[in-house]
Amino acid sequence: MRILPLTESLEKRLLGSRRASSRQAERVARRIVEDVRRRGDAALLAWTKRLDRLVLTPRTVWVPRKELEKARNGIAPEFLGAIRRAARNIRAVARKQLPQEWTIEVEPGVRAGQRVRPIESIGCYLPGGRFSLVSTLLMTVIPAQEAGVRQIVVVSPQPGAALLGAAYELGIRSVARIGGAQAIAALAYGTRSIPRVDKICGPGNRYVAAAKQLVSLDCAIDMMAGPTEAVILAARGNPRFIAADLIAQAEHDPDAVSLLVTTSSRLAREVADEIERQLALLPPENLARRSLARNGAVVVARTTEAAVAFVNRFAPEHLSLPEGARGVWKGLDSAGSVFLGDWSAQTFGDYASGTNHVLPTGGVARSRGGLSAADFVKCISVQEVSRAGARSLAPIAEEFARAEGLVAHARSVEVRK
Repeated sequence: MRILPLTESLEKRLLGSRRASSRQAERVARRIVEDVRRRGDAALLAWTKRLDRLVLTPRTVWVPRKELEKARNGIAPEFLGAIRRAARNIRAVARKQLPQEWTIEVEPGVRAGQRVRPIESIGCYLPGGRFSLVSTLLMTVIPAQEAGVRQIVVVSPQPGAALLGAAYELGIRSVARIGGAQAIAALAYGTRSIPRVDKICGPGNRYVAAAKQLVSLDCAIDMMAGPTEAVILAARGNPRFIAADLIAQAEHDPDAVSLLVTTSSRLAREVADEIERQLALLPPENLARRSLARNGAVVVARTTEAAVAFVNRFAPEHLSLPEGARGVWKGLDSAGSVFLGDWSAQTFGDYASGTNHVLPTGGVARSRGGLSAADFVKCISVQEVSRAGARSLAPIAEEFARAEGLVAHARSVEVRK
């Protein structure tokens, strides 16, 4: 693990590497998205065959209900128990996240309020393959269910049996075997086989993230959720814990970023050594080695203020603050999810604590937090003005209308006098 001093050039390189990766991915994703938008199923199935090596027809895109039910019955009792307990915690958090309806009287005769209504249909994108992320199914589907979304479509390239069984357990019956930028395009624009949805959510690789950005003018998306990012800010702490968290997030993706930011040269060396020891215990095929070699580093800052400023500008997806770093908590403004204390492993947030693990990456945490039930509803403003209230508001509205040169606006108030 590299130990690097925090300099202006290093910060520029770390921030710039994410943008460079996004530009390359956008060029590839644009070609796929435009093809699916133009040719529909023909392009969707062709790209699926080319990229996922999966031959599908319009009739075999969808997983049959019997296969979903069989997969559910095949889940080991211990794992089913874990799914149910995690689901309970995620639902509890999601319910607290929902915006509330309200009405107030802003002045006599003038009432304002808010209605909360669910989005009609959503598409949940789930990374697939041998190690299908069952946890991401829970993190995307459950908040939507708690929000009251009626139509939930799940797409995943070559979904594993555990994912299919968990979908059935959650009451999901629409699961399509598609992934990548082609799946995002199909959800955004619709094809003969895949229905168009109102919003797309879920994480993916940089091509999926780029595709979501490309379709965002035509279909709502949750956020830019690309390759995993983990930052730990600490001047002291348990090197074993810190190393374990950095390695854990690094194994998600070869493009994952894992950084320890510290002011302690001693901690930097201890964590770097501990990472090497723990990596030696992993299977050779584990992705953590590759991603840490490419995108991992221990960054040593001269001052705590410099370290905090860098973390805020980086705006990481995951941010851990061991016990010794909690004093800087108030100065940190940008992160997808924060883990306080030595015992708050980032893995708990991935699976079981109830907070959502679909989080902003690539600096998007500077403007929003993670996925929540609030992402699946729309807040509709409501106003009711009585006759007396209209008389009271009329002079204000008329003044604004005249100042803005909108004569018809003023007239719509005057006719009510």
